[in-house]
Amino acid sequence: MPVTRRRFAALLTVLTAGATGVLSVATGQQTTAEAPQDKNPAAAQPASVTAGSVVQVVAHPDDDLFFMNPDLSRSLLSGTQVTTAYLTSGESDGRNQARGGAATDPEQPADRAHYAEARQNGIRSAYAQMATGDRTSAWKRTVFPTAGGGRAEIDVLIAKPQVNLVWLMLREARTTGEDTPESLRGLWNGRIPALDSQLTSGTPVKQPFTYTKDQLVETIAGVLEQYRPTTIRMQDPTPNRYGENGTGRYTDHQDHMYGARFVQAATAAYADRVSRRPHFTVQNYLGYHNSTLPHALDPQTAEAKTGFLKTYAWQDRQDYCGSPSGCGDRKVAGNPTGRNWAQSLRYTRADHTSWLTEGSPGRLWAFATLDGRTAYWTRTPGGDWAGPMFLPGTGIDPGATAARLPGGRIAVLATRTTLGPAPAEYRREVVYAVQSVPDGPFGPWQSLGTPERTDDEGTSAISAPAVAVDARGLLTVYLRDSRRTLRASTQEPGGGFSPWERLGGEDLQGDPVTATDAAGRRHVYATTTTSVLAWTQRTPDTPLLGPAPTGLPATTVPLSASPEGAGIRLFFRRPDSGVVRTALVTAGPSVRPHVSSVTEAGGRAGYGAVGTAGRLIVGRADSGTVGTTGLGGPPAWTESRMLFAGAPSAVLEPSGTTTTAVLGLDAELHTTTTPGTPNHPTWHRAVH
Repeated sequence: MPVTRRRFAALLTVLTAGATGVLSVATGQQTTAEAPQDKNPAAAQPASVTAGSVVQVVAHPDDDLFFMNPDLSRSLLSGTQVTTAYLTSGESDGRNQARGGAATDPEQPADRAHYAEARQNGIRSAYAQMATGDRTSAWKRTVFPTAGGGRAEIDVLIAKPQVNLVWLMLREARTTGEDTPESLRGLWNGRIPALDSQLTSGTPVKQPFTYTKDQLVETIAGVLEQYRPTTIRMQDPTPNRYGENGTGRYTDHQDHMYGARFVQAATAAYADRVSRRPHFTVQNYLGYHNSTLPHALDPQTAEAKTGFLKTYAWQDRQDYCGSPSGCGDRKVAGNPTGRNWAQSLRYTRADHTSWLTEGSPGRLWAFATLDGRTAYWTRTPGGDWAGPMFLPGTGIDPGATAARLPGGRIAVLATRTTLGPAPAEYRREVVYAVQSVPDGPFGPWQSLGTPERTDDEGTSAISAPAVAVDARGLLTVYLRDSRRTLRASTQEPGGGFSPWERLGGEDLQGDPVTATDAAGRRHVYATTTTSVLAWTQRTPDTPLLGPAPTGLPATTVPLSASPEGAGIRLFFRRPDSGVVRTALVTAGPSVRPHVSSVTEAGGRAGYGAVGTAGRLIVGRADSGTVGTTGLGGPPAWTESRMLFAGAPSAVLEPSGTTTTAVLGLDAELHTTTTPGTPNHPTWHRAVH
């Protein structure tokens, strides 16, 4: 293996250093040309924008365009190093024709190798367009040996050699959900000993190969080792099933789900075996289920995203690539938005804002998942941030939830994935760790288990935990289960937790949120496809009442909640817009709480969760960078030009200042402390 990796590293050096004698995708001929100079070099951008590197691993060509954009295009435009690896060739039925066509395109008979090549051509054109504005910008294509013993193709965009594509070219399932043993699913579950390759016509890889389960994990881990990303983007390994009992068809393509599980295993192997590497964070993306939810992107962003999909789909049919297989994926041409996929981008983990909190007076704590472990940073009163430091234990999923206990101790909660030696042992559970004294060390992880009986039933599709703390310092943890209902587990005076209680609700989406109002009444909220449901207390220490309708309009899913006077102020985004909206919810004597009228809070366009602290609002602007505004403030975001992973978090300190934190694409904590209004904050990287 070391020899293979050294050869790959040497190959990358050659590919990114030279610009002559290249294979041009635009013409399919050998060309000799100087690489054009980048008129907007990365060095001219703030360091926080382009620091670090991104590796995306997806199941099929177009998963990145449908489900990871506009994050992808923003990263490319910033000059960030971006590599996308495709696990399968996406050969489908081998017919490169628009869906719904009456007959096979006579110029493109059923041929899986040629159709897979057309998809490759479309991807290269879309990436070239996103990165340079020219879909015909040339690529250099070469073969490299993989760590799993096979061969793969690597493509380097000559005009911007920091943009790479890696084609692993395995056989796809060729069906969305039907049980097909010859697939990533069959390989993961041990139904087949090895999965065959599906080489594309035109690829420089000429010899077919196969991968066992372990060899595929090694191959993906080898790609990570060579590119050493600080941000890994992947699909959702636990996407759920449709049906009342969670036993129906998958809500996503089986290749997306099982491909993501292979990436999970590979990131764990990479983190464990490679010590001299940068820290990395993982971002998970929602797939097909976007089609059932309100649009998350504003029209302009969705239109730009659709434009890249039209390029991939070869919608204009112009022969600009010179390939007999075609210049793109005609199956997408008739409907380049997919099933409402182009109008949305959603994260399935790390999309909540409760990971930054105050401990003892003036001391702040921030938590995130790096390298599959929980990392934390802390800032002493009047001092600087220090970190990251790590809690022991691996397998921690992206995201963290932090809570302050009476006296200033901190509890941190997360979900943890156990891959297990056998496929049936794949499992997610809720875990927590707590300080024994304020500002002291954290104890070991303790498991709260999971409300799911088996992984196969609901694919371990639980939410991130939300946590409430009572006056005694006891925790109650709230969780959305795979049946899309609310569950709760309450800490007992002896320290143990109750079994997961059913609190009802249906059609719950995303992560629940909880907060306590000035009267000491607890509130829990969760979004549905069309509104928001509430669980509230009439008085402190009485049972939660609910679920109750709030009458709030549809949201793009992520919620934030903060106490305000006698109630809780909710923040969310308006579908098809991204504008931040807010409403004040007050508990009363009846089950149904009182809900104020919805108002716009400032900050137009953007996507993902928004953090709040006092009157400060922070979130992802439509450019993908950190934006800040004030409650009732200007409609536009004040933008930092910094790309980041996950969601922002913010706290209002006793001095009246606000501290905001994000995890950059460089896997570093970036913070800013400002007065109560956003103005133009300056972001700082937390030092080691």
